[in-house]
Amino acid sequence: MIARFKDLCLDAADPLALGAFWARMLDGDVADAGDGDTRLDPRSARSNAESIWVNRVPEPRVGKTRVHLDLRLADADPAALLADGARLVGEPSGEVTWWVLEDPEGNPFCAFPARDGARPGPFELVVDSIDPVAQATWWAGVVGGTVEDEGTHAGVVGASGFPWDYWVFAGVPEPKTVKNRLHWDVDLVDPEPTALLAAGATVLREPFDKAHWWWVLADPEGNEFCAFTPRPTG
Repeated sequence: MIARFKDLCLDAADPLALGAFWARMLDGDVADAGDGDTRLDPRSARSNAESIWVNRVPEPRVGKTRVHLDLRLADADPAALLADGARLVGEPSGEVTWWVLEDPEGNPFCAFPARDGARPGPFELVVDSIDPVAQATWWAGVVGGTVEDEGTHAGVVGASGFPWDYWVFAGVPEPKTVKNRLHWDVDLVDPEPTALLAAGATVLREPFDKAHWWWVLADPEGNEFCAFTPRPTG
């Protein structure tokens, strides 16, 4: 294991409004993260890894979103989410048993009907992938866990620090071309990302001061993620 899953970060034009929306979706509280950013903390969270940092960015959302959350509803349908500001994109049909929704900035997420014994809220993180098995295997090598090959998709189960049931890499025909609006962070085991780079990660940005002490990296298919070293002191 090279790292531990830390949390999610969501790009936003308006972090306060988007953070408030996701607080309604996930029954959470919004905290001021400074510099106009916010942090969403679900009230039922079992660890800090379920927090979502909503960060202001200057560029608009463009292209297909390749990373999204799947939510388990508390009810049989997403009427409550729609009343709280979600937009309906697609409904269940045939073998598709879930609704596709969008947040106010156009980021999609999926909502699944309530199930006996299942906790409402996020239960899987989904990432589009050209080669799902290779991606799942790579990330299992980084954060631990086992790979489940389902043909059209592959999942990582039991990753260190991962707060939900499944980390799914879903097969798609098109490669990644634009920056992901939703990305994940990891905490490094070592003080440098040497092992990650040796495994095939790419450096996008190195730490440049005490306020930005993390590395911005990309995995083999170009998905951005931040790798945090122990915070500098002094």
